[in-house]
Amino acid sequence: MSVNYQTYLSETAQKIQPSGIRKFFDLASSMKGVISLGVGEPDFITPWNIREATIASMEDGYTSYTANAGLLELRQEISAYIDRRFHVHYDPSDQIIVTVGASQALDLAFRTLLNAGDEVLIVEPAFVSYASLITMAGGRPIPISTNAENGFKVTAEQIEKKVTNNTKAILLCSPNNPTGTYLNAEELTEIAEVVKRHDLIVVSDEIYAELTYDEEYTSITSVEGMYERTILINGFSKGFAMTGWRLGFVAAPSEMTQVMLKLHQFTTMCAPHMLQHGAIEALRNSDDVVDKMKSSYRRRRNYIVQSLNTIGLDCHTPGGAFYVFPSIKGTGLTSEQFAEQLLKQEKVAVVPGSAFGQCGEGYVRCSYATSMEQLQEAMKRIQRFVDTLQ
Repeated sequence: MSVNYQTYLSETAQKIQPSGIRKFFDLASSMKGVISLGVGEPDFITPWNIREATIASMEDGYTSYTANAGLLELRQEISAYIDRRFHVHYDPSDQIIVTVGASQALDLAFRTLLNAGDEVLIVEPAFVSYASLITMAGGRPIPISTNAENGFKVTAEQIEKKVTNNTKAILLCSPNNPTGTYLNAEELTEIAEVVKRHDLIVVSDEIYAELTYDEEYTSITSVEGMYERTILINGFSKGFAMTGWRLGFVAAPSEMTQVMLKLHQFTTMCAPHMLQHGAIEALRNSDDVVDKMKSSYRRRRNYIVQSLNTIGLDCHTPGGAFYVFPSIKGTGLTSEQFAEQLLKQEKVAVVPGSAFGQCGEGYVRCSYATSMEQLQEAMKRIQRFVDTLQ
């Protein structure tokens, strides 16, 4: 007898759409000779001192569980890092949780905050998992569309217009994935006034904080009155080239972190013990290596922006992260068509902008977290492809 599995599966889970990023990553991985500008992953290997500290911890027998919130020594280092970089202080004893990547930290934040029907404002184009995480937590994602003419920056006025009686929080990502847009201190202060006026919480995804190129990074937690209203999300994946380690952290007022910790206890227990030793080393002794990676990304950013504009794909200069978001509107193709045809004809993988929200249509995301040689070859291939569309 056949089983109708749809009657058993969660309606919410069935409605969640697969990642638009992974679709093209999986397709590209099945082809030979592809240059991938798709998945946002540093091309650098995790620095040796971090790997060495992790290996040493395993040799010393650190293979057990840790405290649910993570090693106190690591939480102390995270606290010192936030203090040093963002100029705010979180108590390592009860305001910081070590998570399995920033993604788990976001999941904890939304499940801690949201009741059924609560609305969360999302600045789009936005990372593909945001809306799904909010939906799985019972909330309603409400998009705020930005545009290239404004450098894809959200304004306080746009946020004000989207606030309703059901709005509980706003999700910010600066620098942004996929646009690389960075919000400076003045812009964050204006947004903070709206947040305070409407009694909202900010979930601030700052995973790309180490990768800002033209201005000193500002965390919204440092804006007056926002420390009490912010859940700070960060991690080691991007700035420290530790994507596969799956280590992140969340910092917030203890009234929120202690609820998050309960969820963390029952779903994850703790982040891997030995990897936490690597994270301690990353925070203590890796500033020079991070600076070198950042300098390399800056050079690549400048190259790819200039190249895409020369090709005729209008591209603003992003302030951070390692993505550009060029317009392909002049080609007459949709984002999906452009990405599929480019991959098949020239073996260059990019991600359709439509994967990041409706306002992303007409653009594609290109990651420049690959070698300069690969970028140069990719630009030649894109030029050939665009030429065939004339």
